[in-house]
Order: sequence, then structure tokens, then C-alpha cells
Amino acid sequence: MFKLATFAALTAAVPLLASAQSATWGQCGGNGWSGFTRVYFGHCTYVNDWPGTGSGTTSNPGPGTTTVPDVSTTSDEPGTTEGPDPGNPYPGYDVWLTPYYASEVSAAAAAITDPALAAKALKVAEIPTFTWFDVVAKVPTLDAYLADAKAQQEETGRKVLVQIVVYNLPDRDCAAKASHGEFIIADGGLAKYKNYVDQIAAIIAKYPEIRVVAVIEPDSLANMVTNMGVPKCAGAAAAYKEGTIYTVKALNELGVFMYMDGGHAGWIGWPANLEPAADIYAEIYNEAGKPRYLRGIATNVSNYNALRASSPDPATVPNPNYDEARYIEAFAPILAAAGFPAKFIVDQGRSGVQGIRTVWGHWCNVKGAGFGTRPTGETGSADIDQIVWIKPGGEGDGTSDSTADRYDESCGVDTAHENAPEAGAWFQAYFEMLVKNANPTL
Repeated sequence: MFKLATFAALTAAVPLLASAQSATWGQCGGNGWSGFTRVYFGHCTYVNDWPGTGSGTTSNPGPGTTTVPDVSTTSDEPGTTEGPDPGNPYPGYDVWLTPYYASEVSAAAAAITDPALAAKALKVAEIPTFTWFDVVAKVPTLDAYLADAKAQQEETGRKVLVQIVVYNLPDRDCAAKASHGEFIIADGGLAKYKNYVDQIAAIIAKYPEIRVVAVIEPDSLANMVTNMGVPKCAGAAAAYKEGTIYTVKALNELGVFMYMDGGHAGWIGWPANLEPAADIYAEIYNEAGKPRYLRGIATNVSNYNALRASSPDPATVPNPNYDEARYIEAFAPILAAAGFPAKFIVDQGRSGVQGIRTVWGHWCNVKGAGFGTRPTGETGSADIDQIVWIKPGGEGDGTSDSTADRYDESCGVDTAHENAPEAGAWFQAYFEMLVKNANPTL
């Protein structure tokens, strides 16, 4: 199987170049392999015995500006790189509700003709989700959002926490098409990315009284574990590493609690993937200077896995880590042994219904899905800080239009919902399905 001696050695060996888009499961072979088979440059690409699966992502709105602090060095000041573990960021805080998602939900509910279903739909606007900053143009809205959170905190006298996703690496989503981004490595993408991070940091620095929790770059490092046989991923590895470290150091200086994306049970959770993944995440953690506020790992982002399943979904066989809790229980000690004492948050926004996929790797607009467990700190695990909703339910995973530039064949499989818009665009029929199938019910 694919194994890294060190991530540094790997990235030193790969050229920085942009390559053609390819499917996340673009390999030949592997135990229990049932995904697509792809050919790259005339050769069938084998990645490892336990092929990874991805998720497909994108979200929310906004505009973009500003410049900011030099984060090339770290500080010994308490609250920056060193000092005691600051702990779980969620207890004692009210999680801020993004007005953008609330407006999407309100409009969607107004379009539902069934009064009972519309009433259930409106309840979704009261559930906190993360706000995604997936292009530079959205960044300035963060200023308004943090100002609103500050006003709420001052008005209520209760501490407020804002949840964001930093998602704009150059050559983003290197093993999928649905959510490729605006920066290209070959066109100065890494420098542009750092400027994007600087803009986010400059805004957060204006609101030191507001706690921020950030998920860092969905799908990025997980692709470094399983998809290095994909040319675009191999070409992006060094930039992903450098960009992630830059982001972590910049936001750590501001006391932003961070969770790097860690794929999900059906991707990194295969036993053969755990050690290589731990090597990569621990290397990022250590090379960034063991940032005090790099709290851990976010799992199941934009995916559909259960936190705890009473029995294995047939699509998950033969992985013994067939749900997110089992994945985390297996991964946490390996991460700690590698030098990264990580805690976790788990996305359950669309995980209300199981047994809806014939292939675990199907991630795009999965039919039959429902809203899942509401955000809570009652996780049943000392390793899991919080159950969260990271992907705003109702925003699509990717278009089903096979002629579109960003069409990914995963969005055309039999378990993917038809008539889907581009990733991140509102998908009314899908939202209504999530409301109908919500478990627990809304």
C-alpha cells in the first residue's frame, strides 16, 4: 500500500504543476474495490489496498479585501504557539447563526406548499452551521458577521462563538471536479492563497472578544494520504503542505481554534490508511510549531456517515471502522503516538439516514439522505469535542449536468439525486428531502 516515510520527503520529490482533473477514486484495484476505474497518461493508476473516498464540497456567500500580519515566525506568548492546552472551545459559548444560511432556509421554506413540511423546514434556520469562505470575494462578509456576533454578545451578555471554513487552497480538490477552486499553482496560486489567508486574519484580529472555530481545507490533506497516484494531487502536495502550515500559524496567532479536515471513516478510516495519515497530520502540527490552538481534526465534512451505527452499513464492509466514532477511536491513539494529541469534531448535518449507498465512495447529492443529529457537546466520547453541521444542508455537492465544466462523474451515479445544480448552489428538492427524512425529526 501507499506509505509515506515523511511528508517532507514526498513533497520534495513532486513537481509543482497543474494537471487534469480526475475522480477521487481514480485507481485500479484495492481490497473490495467497486468504484470507477481511470487511466492516467496511458497507465492504470493503483493507489493502495484500501482506496480512499472523498466528499465534494463548497458553500456560502460574501465579497473580499485587506492585508495583514507576518506569520513567518512563532511566538512564545501564552495564547499563541506555546502554553497550556486551551481545551474544548465550545462549552460556555452560544454558537452564532449565520444570516446567509438562515435566509436560504427561509426562502426555501416559503417555497414549500405543504404547511407541515414548511414549518419543519423553518426550524433548520435555528441550527448553527459553518460559514464557508471558498473564494476571496466572500472574505469581507466575515467582518459583518463578526460585528454581528460582537453585538449579540454585548446585548445578551453571553459569550458567542463563530464557525468558519477556510477553503481555497491552490489546485483545490485535486482528485475531484465538482469543487475545484479559483487559484492555480502554476499561476502564482500559493502567493494568492496566502493573501486570502491574510485577509481573513486581518478581519479576525479586529474582534479579539469573539471566539472563532475554523475547519481548515476540506479534502486537502486526506488526498495526500490516498491520492498521490493522481497527477494533480502529486503536483499539489508541496503547496497544500505549505499553505496549510501558513494558515495554521496565522490563525493560531489570533487564538482561532482549528480543526484540520480528516476525511471520514470510508476514506482515512481504512486500517491501512491510519498510520500514513497520522504521519502527515503530525508533521503539519510539528512543522507549524505545535500551535496551541490547532485543536485537532474535523471528520465527515459534507459526507453522510453515522457517528455510531448499530451495525455496519453493507456499503462499509469490510472496514472495521464503519462509522465516525470507530474511525476516531482507531485514529486518535495513532495520531498521539505520532506526536499530535488531536481532538475531533464530527459533521452530522446530513447523516440522519443510513443504508442509502451501494458504494461507500458515493458522496454527491446522495438520494434518501436526511438531516442528522443536531449540534451538541454530548458526544459520548472524550475524543470528540462537538457534533456539528459543517456542510449547510440544501447547498448542492455538484452538478448532474454531464456537459458542465465542473461535472464530476460521481454526481451522475444511480445514488446521486438528479437535476442537481453546481456545488454550493441552492438545491431546493434536496433540501426538502433532507427535511422530510430528518432523524431525529425536526
